[in-house]
Amino acid sequence: MPQATVNGRQIAYGDTRGDGVPVLLVHAFPFNSTMWQPQVDALGSRYRLITPDLTGFGGSDAPEDRSAYSMDAWADLLAGLLDELGIDKVVLAGLSMGGYMAFAFLRRHRRRVSALILADTRAEADPPEGVEKRTTQQGLIEREGTSGLIEGMVGALLSESTRTNKLDVVDQARKAMDNPAAGFIGGLEAMKGRPDSSDELASIDVPTLVIVGENDAVTPPDAARKIHEHVGGSRLVTIPEAGHISNLESPEAFNGALAEFLGSL
Repeated sequence: MPQATVNGRQIAYGDTRGDGVPVLLVHAFPFNSTMWQPQVDALGSRYRLITPDLTGFGGSDAPEDRSAYSMDAWADLLAGLLDELGIDKVVLAGLSMGGYMAFAFLRRHRRRVSALILADTRAEADPPEGVEKRTTQQGLIEREGTSGLIEGMVGALLSESTRTNKLDVVDQARKAMDNPAAGFIGGLEAMKGRPDSSDELASIDVPTLVIVGENDAVTPPDAARKIHEHVGGSRLVTIPEAGHISNLESPEAFNGALAEFLGSL
């Protein structure tokens, strides 16, 4: 996987160099860019799919300092990566935490976004109980490492149908969650500190696709409908039987929604 130095950090990324429009795919927590493999395999020759590892994940730098992690820092990192690749504008796609980062990218680098894909995410900030839960998870990782949290997240993030009938997807998800402990802690810190983006939804003026798994228990369909209702002209696609990681759980349906949307631009 190639690497670039951006803002003093090493960032690993994939680049299919396909012929079509460039699409920046930003991964969920606590995954890395390998979660996008089904999209790379199916669409990578038709579109230029760029799949970075955010700071703390995959092959990118994973600093121990929690202050190195924020949605704004990640947004600036990815803007710098686009500079390194000579790309001015992208279709920006983020799933879950990647969606949180997409809102920061819009605030800081709006002119670089030609279209937007928000998958299994929400606009709201964490409520107090959510912040407390993430703080507890940080303490658990500091004491015991990441393995216990990964096993718990398999159950929370993937639908019952996936866990029962798609054991290969469960294994793929576990592997994509095998990231440095510093990245887990930093990612939790970034999510705790992110602002509420609800009031910004109505100002989004680029073509927007909203995707959600039918059985997403983390950011349920109601959260996706709220985004859809407030972003003028947006499209909403619900993926049957999928949970929170809908691109891995039902790649054919997810890829079909992506291809249809990208083909309309």
